Amino acid sequence: MIDYEKRKRIMGRSVKLGHCICNPKDPCPCDLFKQKNICLCAGEREEEAAEDVPLTRFVENAGCASKISQEDLKKALSGLPHIFDPNVLVSSETCDDAGIYKLDDERALVQSVDVFTPVVDDPYLFGQIAAANSVSDIYAMGGKPLTALSIIGFPMDRVSHRVMNKMMQGGIDKLREAGTVVLGGLSITTKEILFGFAVTGLVNPKRIVTNDKAKPGDVLILTKPLGTGTISFAAQIGKAEAAWLEEIGRSMSELNKTAAEIMVEARVRAATDVTGFGLLGHLSEIAVQSGVTAEVYSENVPLFEGVLSCLRRQIISGAVERNREYASKFVERDKDVDEELETALYDPQTSGGLLMCVEAKKAGAVMRKLRKAGLERAAMIGRIVGSSEGKILVRRKA
Repeated sequence: MIDYEKRKRIMGRSVKLGHCICNPKDPCPCDLFKQKNICLCAGEREEEAAEDVPLTRFVENAGCASKISQEDLKKALSGLPHIFDPNVLVSSETCDDAGIYKLDDERALVQSVDVFTPVVDDPYLFGQIAAANSVSDIYAMGGKPLTALSIIGFPMDRVSHRVMNKMMQGGIDKLREAGTVVLGGLSITTKEILFGFAVTGLVNPKRIVTNDKAKPGDVLILTKPLGTGTISFAAQIGKAEAAWLEEIGRSMSELNKTAAEIMVEARVRAATDVTGFGLLGHLSEIAVQSGVTAEVYSENVPLFEGVLSCLRRQIISGAVERNREYASKFVERDKDVDEELETALYDPQTSGGLLMCVEAKKAGAVMRKLRKAGLERAAMIGRIVGSSEGKILVRRKA
């Protein structure tokens, strides 16, 4: 029921100001009021706000493709103060997956935050994916996630609160699977839907996995296929098959927990998770920070169904080009490597797999354990071949 006295009081202010007090960019009365006789500033809502709506309709770039590019991010972070606290074991200076703060000789905090736009239309599944993606950085450092704080941006005036509830439920359920407790969170009003978590975990200071310890001879093992960005973009323009979306949904909602446990057990010292910057973007950080040259064998890299079909039809998102713009300066591609395969290596991943640098003598055992644990698409995709200032050689095969 409309409270006309409240509406008169609030709209009266807006009319005098010449601007809507909820959104100063709009006049008063606004278009919504003219079309539907609803004043959001007076707390009025449509009787049934949209509930069965595709979440990706509310975003320009889906999932981790919505993140700022490596090139722009590095420019924005340049010149910031250095951290001199001796307890800070890993900071943003090495472009690693999470920060680490030493508590004592046996324990260190490992912390990260990740927020992005919907990559699928189902709110519960999106919540699961957001949670799996947020804890992945902790796993990539060899840590165990313990607590989380949710961060959500939501257009409450246009989408039902039930959608937000389903997103939260999906995230909480997935974090429970990870053994992680949600302590609270923050919510703000936004035009695009945003969701993620700030996660805190623990790691043994002597068992930290970072991106700067790759050594010549290490074998590169990737635990999930590539192509979530391409398939998600195809879905946004109505060119993705249902089976493709189902496959990437299963993968993106899968925790990297088991892969991380196998990684830590094998005493792997260098790794990262593959997310918004694509395989070559994240591998370039390993190459630069470790001072090594990496070889990637494009025919060994697992891809989701439909990825090559999309790329051959030029279904390539702008995020791919942003990743290529930065990482290509480190990359040399052999002439016999298919252009589509190289493009897939720049594809921005949402909740992608771990990329491990495993000692050659341990690589076979790690692969067997991954396969036995059900990670059937894990693959040896390359190796570290020498020292350099940071270089990646993309070859067709070993």
